[in-house]
Amino acid sequence: MDKFSVLEGVAAPLKLVNVDTDMIIPKQYLKTIKRTGLGKGLFSEMRYNEDGSENPEFVLNQPAYRNAKVLVAGDNFGCGSSREHAPWALLDFGIRCVISTSFADIFYNNCFKNGILPIIVTQEELDKLFEDAERGANATLTVDLPTQEIRGPDGGKIHFEIDPFRKRCLLEGLDDIGLTLQKVASINSYETAKATERSWL
Repeated sequence: MDKFSVLEGVAAPLKLVNVDTDMIIPKQYLKTIKRTGLGKGLFSEMRYNEDGSENPEFVLNQPAYRNAKVLVAGDNFGCGSSREHAPWALLDFGIRCVISTSFADIFYNNCFKNGILPIIVTQEELDKLFEDAERGANATLTVDLPTQEIRGPDGGKIHFEIDPFRKRCLLEGLDDIGLTLQKVASINSYETAKATERSWL
């Protein structure tokens, strides 16, 4: 998993509440267990018209937001089914941070396990971030995980809270496998001892 420290980039405003995981990545894209290639399906029902052409009204199709790294979204983002493909699709598109007033629990947890930073802010703070994001490519946000700050283009700062363990995992790029591998010496020692004690196994 890629490390997350300081992220600077364009933030795309998605002014929708209750964006569920089926909206993030529709069911027809769930046939794969690969984490790559899902970016093309991100928000596909809103990004594309029935004939497959791009919907120019959708935010991520607009020139200013095609390379967005941050998504500013409405309340209860990531609700619905527990599909891990949702954070995979966001990450494959290039989004490393999602900011909202609340997240569905499973989606929130899945983000951390895949190198995405989900940030919870107040409604007042979200409104300010929407204003910043609507400036397009002329204004970027800086998400600073070590200091737990979001810095806007006008110099404004928003402090956010994060669980210390999750913060450490993102900073060090540790997913569940990475955390386990940190204990590999102890695991090998245990296995060697058990093999000696129970040689018949």
